[in-house]
Amino acid sequence: MIQFFFRRALPAMAIALMLAPAVQAQTPPRPKIVVGMMVDQMRWDFLYRYAGRYGQGGFKRLLREGFRCEQTYIDYAPTVTACGHTSVYTGSVPAIHGIMDNGWYSRELGRDVYCTEDSTVRPVGIVSEKGGMSPRNMLTTTVTDELRMATQYQSKVVGVALKDRGSILPAGHAANAAFWYDGSSGSWITSTYYMQELPDWAKRYNAAKRPEKLLAGGWETMYPIATYKLSEADDKNYENKFKHESAPVFPHRFAGQENGSIRSTPFGNTLTFEFAKAAIEGYGLGAGKATDFLAVSFSSPDAVGHQFGPNSIETEDVYLRLDKDLADFFSYLDTRFGKGNWLYFITADHGVSHSPGYLEEHRLPTGTLDGSGIVKSLNAELEKMYGVKNAIMATAADQLYLDRPGFAAKNADMKQVSDHIISRLRSVPEISDAIYLPEIGKAGLHQPLQTMLQNGYNRKRGGDIVIVMNSGVKNGSRNGATHGLWYPYDSHIPLVWMGWGIKSGGRSYRTMGMTDIAPTIAALLNIQVPSGNIGHVIGEAIREDKP
Repeated sequence: MIQFFFRRALPAMAIALMLAPAVQAQTPPRPKIVVGMMVDQMRWDFLYRYAGRYGQGGFKRLLREGFRCEQTYIDYAPTVTACGHTSVYTGSVPAIHGIMDNGWYSRELGRDVYCTEDSTVRPVGIVSEKGGMSPRNMLTTTVTDELRMATQYQSKVVGVALKDRGSILPAGHAANAAFWYDGSSGSWITSTYYMQELPDWAKRYNAAKRPEKLLAGGWETMYPIATYKLSEADDKNYENKFKHESAPVFPHRFAGQENGSIRSTPFGNTLTFEFAKAAIEGYGLGAGKATDFLAVSFSSPDAVGHQFGPNSIETEDVYLRLDKDLADFFSYLDTRFGKGNWLYFITADHGVSHSPGYLEEHRLPTGTLDGSGIVKSLNAELEKMYGVKNAIMATAADQLYLDRPGFAAKNADMKQVSDHIISRLRSVPEISDAIYLPEIGKAGLHQPLQTMLQNGYNRKRGGDIVIVMNSGVKNGSRNGATHGLWYPYDSHIPLVWMGWGIKSGGRSYRTMGMTDIAPTIAALLNIQVPSGNIGHVIGEAIREDKP
């Protein structure tokens, strides 16, 4: 009987041992960590504009060792922060994922809604019962969510950015954590959506008072100011100064100023890099069996760009300093994970226009639009015609929200109302077109504008009429700079891949979309694409011998 047992059992055990390596081999190889880096307001040309002064370890290493997707564009309009961060990580567009602007008007609530607001949670890290944030307004999954699900939540995902929306939306619904910066307290915070208390490592970082220390010496140019030849003169009347300064010129001093000032300096990038490293170490990212994901966004280039414009010495200095910080970060990743064991990409949420003042000075097409004045004038006119007060109830994403119930009560034909408004808007010299959104599919516009506006229009959250301004036109004053339009200066963004599974030193000039990033990550990691994905895999960036 014993002899019979061993004759039957031993072959079964042998078969199991033979099968075990085969089962292990079926587990898809993945990098230790994925680092997704977004630089807020980084136009594509900033990869090259200051390249003569970049060191070998930052942007130049990225261009040397990475794969460049030179013609990457945003797939929709408006080109703004919340939409950009969401679209990169969802592989989708506002029409589907629902984040149609940094905020929009809710007809159901009768008020403006912020993209990440959530009244069911509260802040963690500061004493406040209001201002809770979460990703709940995002209607689809992210590639970071898909990674968590694919590994049965063994993968850890952490988002870090000065802006709450730059951290929360990329990290996704299932993230372990998202952290953002509270300027009033000078602390990194989160919300009860993720945790009830800050981790000890985050408390220690906040206790070090790094913002105060980084701002203590003020902001002077990294090199002699006379050597900044790729920028305009320091004192331009179209730049905006800090509130406590008399002019927008170097050196900028911050003694006695609040810690929120760090957002509009290059030290905001340094602060973000430091906290990102602390998060890697605090959560042990990249140290487990499953691939982890750090989604980090750098908000300071956006703040500096809005204030001083893309042709300022301030912007040039931000990128020269970012280059040094990036070189240090790459060395850090090499040391911690081993070269070739981490996957990295860099992109942006949008680009930036030139300041109207700069364009005027150089005789280039420009203009300014008094958007609020136009709405006020139209409302006065519509009240006389139809008896509807505040007929244009709100604006968001260059879209006008009409008081539909108010017009219905007056038995007004909405098509006639919208046609009248559109006719008035088209008569404004700075406006190239205005379109009735419910019929956007029949607008017959040129490409890519037709598709971009359709992709940017969410039927449940959007307005009734969208305004398209002329190239170079800015809503508001001639000072500073902004973004949001469909033109290449706002929609042409950088995209460079580097590290695990990526072809080294290659480039493609094929036109690609921001929405192609998420499915490419999914392909590299052998996981499902996000639920609202419309993008395509950038196959030419992936090594043929990728495991």
